[in-house]
Amino acid sequence: MDHASPLDLVPRPRDLRPGSGTVVLGDVVTVALDRELDGVWPLLSDVLGTRLGRRLVPVTGDDARLAQVRVVHEPDLPEEGYRLEVAGAAGPGAPASGVVDDRDDHDRRNDDASETIDDDARVVLTAATPTGACHGVRTLQQLAGLAAFRATPLREAEVTLPEVVVEDEPQFEFRGVLLDVARHFMPKDQVMRFIDHASMHKLNVLHLHLSDDQGWRVEIKAYPRLTEIGSWRTESQVGSSRSPLFDGQPHGGFYTQEDLREIVAFARTRGVTVIPEIDVPGHSQAAMAAYPELSAGTAELPVWTRWGLNPHSLDTSEEVIEFFSRVLDEVMEIFDSPVICIGGDEVDMYEWRTNARIVAQAQELGLESVDDLLAWFSGRLADHARARGRRVSVWDEVGGASVARDVIVNSWRGIRSGIDALRDGHDVVVCTEHELYLDHRASPGLQEPAPVGTVHTIEEVYAFEPVTEAVAEAAAEEGAGRVLGAQAQVWREQLATSRQTDFAAYPRLAAFAEAVWSPGAGRDWADFSRRLPTHLARLDALGIEYRPMDGPRPWQQRPKVPGWPLRFDELGTLVHAPDGAA
Repeated sequence: MDHASPLDLVPRPRDLRPGSGTVVLGDVVTVALDRELDGVWPLLSDVLGTRLGRRLVPVTGDDARLAQVRVVHEPDLPEEGYRLEVAGAAGPGAPASGVVDDRDDHDRRNDDASETIDDDARVVLTAATPTGACHGVRTLQQLAGLAAFRATPLREAEVTLPEVVVEDEPQFEFRGVLLDVARHFMPKDQVMRFIDHASMHKLNVLHLHLSDDQGWRVEIKAYPRLTEIGSWRTESQVGSSRSPLFDGQPHGGFYTQEDLREIVAFARTRGVTVIPEIDVPGHSQAAMAAYPELSAGTAELPVWTRWGLNPHSLDTSEEVIEFFSRVLDEVMEIFDSPVICIGGDEVDMYEWRTNARIVAQAQELGLESVDDLLAWFSGRLADHARARGRRVSVWDEVGGASVARDVIVNSWRGIRSGIDALRDGHDVVVCTEHELYLDHRASPGLQEPAPVGTVHTIEEVYAFEPVTEAVAEAAAEEGAGRVLGAQAQVWREQLATSRQTDFAAYPRLAAFAEAVWSPGAGRDWADFSRRLPTHLARLDALGIEYRPMDGPRPWQQRPKVPGWPLRFDELGTLVHAPDGAA
């Protein structure tokens, strides 16, 4: 299938105009790269050099006109947009693939004549930013066939590309995927592998979930016990949060600050921004195990070995606020993202309500109830980040008019919470659990490994639309926030290995990528299904052990691991589905 369907692109571009011929890149490929787009060089050299075995020779000045691959800066294009032209020799100054160019001679020239398509031009990639250029290289990678997805060339061969013009840009500015490395640690190289694969699907945000009850994964020099104690647990629950099984195996790991800087730098070369998450004031038992004085309760706690909802929360004292402010200072020094996630989800407030000091604090602050301390706590950390030039994002339990409008809300509990946040003036990232949690089962029945949650088939993920009619109406109201985009979640309680993570994520993540990149009016499941076999062959070449379309292979199943499948009944209530029904 290597060149059977080179134009079966995923995600589907906004405009694709095929030509009639092909272009051959020989052993040596000359490359002219405008300096504004230097950031695309690592990816371009990986695809054409490392994977396809071409020897790349950079050229500048007058020689740039004769380069076989030209990467041209055009500031008027959309920020993440690109134009890719692949054409054979068409005569001096002729446009690629027969595209009519009605500009005069002056408009076709710049200082290095890089906008003139001459006899020897073969591939011209035009973009406004390095990120847009990265997207164009990813399209070029698909056009080059399966060899471009293997780690190294298998044989001496020419690289043949179909003549084509692609003009493309994303539907949404935020196209994210969350990777949970707190429940199960993922080694650094595997995180970068995951980023590379996300970039191949033109996703541009990795939300890295670095802390939870079951593990703290980031080195904080001010508080070394966070990793000395908080980064490992004695064992892990096996299966769903209701399972009686434990593996008896210690589990742990953490990233040094240099590890994380490396991850951030690698992601930047792939057009991906890494947003770190430090989840507070719930989901924090690993931190409380390391520093018991952080807890709102009185019992000393271990790093948690179970999944599910945790009954323990952080204290809301000034000392705890200062502690996590210092944590955020170190996190913000590592990560260059404009946004830092501070969690705020699933906070059990029982310990707040039964702690006399916390009850008195809420009264002194003039809050209506202790529960309002969640917004106050998150707001204090948001103020700290804002003073350092960053925004924060939170899960949608942190909401209401008391939360500063620059706080981004990750809407996970349903459309209604996103609409409420928009009307309160917050920008929103749509992350809905019952559409975009890829750890949830991909089909009805019990054959899925440790089946949990509701069913999200690949077709249902493909049909996902971040901006429903009701959301659009809310966003159009005066003073409302914006829908920035959407994010798929890969929570990893049940996904201890990269193989299991691949199975849960793909090919549904490919369907999600098209849902957030390609215009909704042009998306068509039948057309995606036609292109999907070609794309699955790419995943095969990459070594991604995705879920087969007809169900898991025998070794991908976990028949003795108890899940907890759910479904919605006729009244819309979430109920247990012991037979795995949808």
